[in-house]
Amino acid sequence: MSKKIEVLTDKSALLARALELILSRIETSIQQRGQFTIALSGGSTPKPLYEAIAQQKLPWDKIHVFWGDERYVPPNHPDSNELMARDAWLNKVDIPAANIHPMPTNDAEPASAAAKYEQHLLNFFNTSPGNFPALDVVLLGMGDDAHTASLFPHTEALKVRDHLITVGNKDGNPRLTFTYPFINTARCVMFVVGGANKRPALAQVFAPEADNFQYPSRLIQPQGELWWLLDAAAGSELKS
Repeated sequence: MSKKIEVLTDKSALLARALELILSRIETSIQQRGQFTIALSGGSTPKPLYEAIAQQKLPWDKIHVFWGDERYVPPNHPDSNELMARDAWLNKVDIPAANIHPMPTNDAEPASAAAKYEQHLLNFFNTSPGNFPALDVVLLGMGDDAHTASLFPHTEALKVRDHLITVGNKDGNPRLTFTYPFINTARCVMFVVGGANKRPALAQVFAPEADNFQYPSRLIQPQGELWWLLDAAAGSELKS
């Protein structure tokens, strides 16, 4: 694993750096493998990043978009990560509908939806069960409790190691989420984190020793690149 921590001056510099890294990996992945695969994060932080990607001239037919987690709500619900990404980016570019791979949230049982999305990923990557495919980029945020994707402190989702997708739990509400071993197979994992409220959690995530189940972002140790992009408000104490 190659781990890099960068502290940018403010949120706009943070998003500009994230855009630069993503565009570079799009180019490399398409050159090497003929396509680029990315898993998106939700929340408010990446929205301007998605809007910036939508302004680029890119080979959209070679770009495939997945989601690292999703609230268990319909795709047109205001809380949907899919809806946010479509409004900010995907509806504004000429990307084939077949290249957009949202998490299904219409099954009565979230567990069956998780199994369905896992099978979709295995089929897309032509991978047999038990093997974990590698996405080119997994974008992640981090909450002030150090959760990432829908991997929340001391939840059952953190114990799942033999699946790509599982059911996360936030205050009793189910979510679909990548498992941490699946995130860790990615070629590049990129945390984009802003805000002073994240400092206490970051201190624990970067501490030599701490409880991984209390601070789930510690579990993200990919086989490829790991980038922590932080604005100054979040990362000023990590500049050593």
